[in-house]
Amino acid sequence: MEFAFYVAGLVAIWATLRIITHTNLVHALLYLIVSLLALSIVFFSVGSYFAGALEIIVYAGAIMVLFVFVVMMLNLGKSVVDQERAWLQPKVWIGPAILSVVLLSVIIYAIVSIKHSQIKGQMISAKEVGMSLFGPYLLAVELISLLLLAGLVVAFHIGREKRLNSLDSHSDVEEQV
Repeated sequence: MEFAFYVAGLVAIWATLRIITHTNLVHALLYLIVSLLALSIVFFSVGSYFAGALEIIVYAGAIMVLFVFVVMMLNLGKSVVDQERAWLQPKVWIGPAILSVVLLSVIIYAIVSIKHSQIKGQMISAKEVGMSLFGPYLLAVELISLLLLAGLVVAFHIGREKRLNSLDSHSDVEEQV
């Protein structure tokens, strides 16, 4: 299991780097799915089977399908690709790269300094997680779902408005000809 942990961790890191540096949005979303699947393997390899299953079902399944539909619905053009290429200049990434190295060193220090005797935990069943989510946190879960729905509706209207404006300008040109 230790081998699976390290390999899945490396795949997750590599896929996440490809998400950040890729200019094609659909390809970046595919790398995000790979990264989420690799994280679920990491959860499985450390014995957290329920978290791994939730990672696959909720994130790699439902939310990523929503992202792909939004991207297809917005139909972003060449201007967005040019803007992303301008963001990927090396001088723009120096600050975030330094901060990422600092955070990585802190994470490595924290992992190395943990003693196995300090780790205490108990198994939690899926029923207990469900009771917790849909018990005292029901309002928070429902508000988050409404927030996601509102974001989808706003993205649809923004994309639709741009598309309608471009269609109107094309029809004006055709009328003049």
